[in-house]
Amino acid sequence: MGQQEITMADVGNVYNPTTQPDQGSKKWFAIPSEHLDIIRFGIKFAEVVLSFLAFVLEEVVAGCTSCTPLYFFEFVSCTAFLFTTLLLVLLSTVLYKKVGINRWPTVDFVYTGVILFFFGIAAIVFACVNGGTSVEKAAVAFGFLATIAFAVDLGYFGMTKGLPFVKKSSQPTGDLEQPEAEKLRANGAE
Repeated sequence: MGQQEITMADVGNVYNPTTQPDQGSKKWFAIPSEHLDIIRFGIKFAEVVLSFLAFVLEEVVAGCTSCTPLYFFEFVSCTAFLFTTLLLVLLSTVLYKKVGINRWPTVDFVYTGVILFFFGIAAIVFACVNGGTSVEKAAVAFGFLATIAFAVDLGYFGMTKGLPFVKKSSQPTGDLEQPEAEKLRANGAE
């Protein structure tokens, strides 16, 4: 009776290294990720904080002489705060995979450019037309700081990843295509 008994523990030891789930894939917060590195995460976090402070300070304003610039600044700062927070959460977690958008760099670039444009206009208009109170001046200051943060984000994105609209050619053109065309002409298959 020289047979060895194989127990279930022995079978488990054989299969454990290959059947265990990868513990690294269970992280829900992933910085750096495929769409957001640590520097851009910090810039986007600064955009969220500065937009929020601009919005809160604008909300504290008691009265307005010309309310249209105040309301426009309120709309832009609130929109920037909410949507940048959403974008930051999506790009810094694995949730971006569940949304169904395949062109995240394009979405991020266009969104940042649009908010930069509108935040800049809102801050300039509100700086020109306000009651001159210290709260309004502080709101304008945080509006300009948020605008600068969006500009830095857009510039850094362009420097590190390039423009998302420009297709990168994986095949060199010119020199390789000409010999192929000559071969086709020589064979009469053009």
